[in-house]
Amino acid sequence: MSGRGGGLAVVWRNIYPCQMVRHPEAGATRTRSGQSHKMGTLLFVMVMFATCCAAPQDLSGKVFVFPKESNTDRVRLLTSQTKFSSVTTCLRFKTDLTRNYGLFSLSTSAQSNDFVLFKINSEDVIRMHARGEATDFLSLSFAPNTWHSMCATWRSDNGLAQLWVDGKATIKRYIKAGPITGAPIITLGQKQSTHGGGFDAKQSFIGMITKVHLWDYVIPTAEIKRYMDDKHFISGNVFNWGALQYEITGQVLVDEESEVM
Repeated sequence: MSGRGGGLAVVWRNIYPCQMVRHPEAGATRTRSGQSHKMGTLLFVMVMFATCCAAPQDLSGKVFVFPKESNTDRVRLLTSQTKFSSVTTCLRFKTDLTRNYGLFSLSTSAQSNDFVLFKINSEDVIRMHARGEATDFLSLSFAPNTWHSMCATWRSDNGLAQLWVDGKATIKRYIKAGPITGAPIITLGQKQSTHGGGFDAKQSFIGMITKVHLWDYVIPTAEIKRYMDDKHFISGNVFNWGALQYEITGQVLVDEESEVM
């Protein structure tokens, strides 16, 4: 979409329905029609952005690309659900990072670490948070520049959690029991230290994430295996990669899966 009028040039390139990038030639200072014209254009773009993100998007064959270290760049996943009695989340990711980084972060107003997947500095450890407590899953393997599949489960009735990484299940570990309640803010690529904020560039994810699903129950082992094997499985009932509502903040791109595999 492009618009020119009264000396104001605004050029937008619509990459995918929920992502627009401002072209370098869109000069905010090149105007002869006054502040009202500039504000009107900005309002139009903001309304268009909010509208395009209101509908679920089919991201089949797509990936989120996080190209740089940042304390702002992230994807927010949108849901109206306010209670999770249990959680299963699955995603695939690729990175060359050796430092720590956040993959998945769910916070509520009561607890910033209500459900989190966080890779710590050690090459073989994932830290999972649930309801403010955490446990470390050890002796994993994350070769750099390689696609990895991960599923995480947590039950609120007994507090038990488990990871699946590249088709292999870990032991089950206790974190904390009790349901997650409250309106969540859920981010990919950043770990929240406060509800919806507190991001640290040194904990930001750099790489690609794809095929994100979330269920509000622990799915059967057979379904996790199907996800790992890239076969037909029951899509997430909270987040479904084929019908995902999301918002992008900062420089996160949506790219074709075929271009980054």
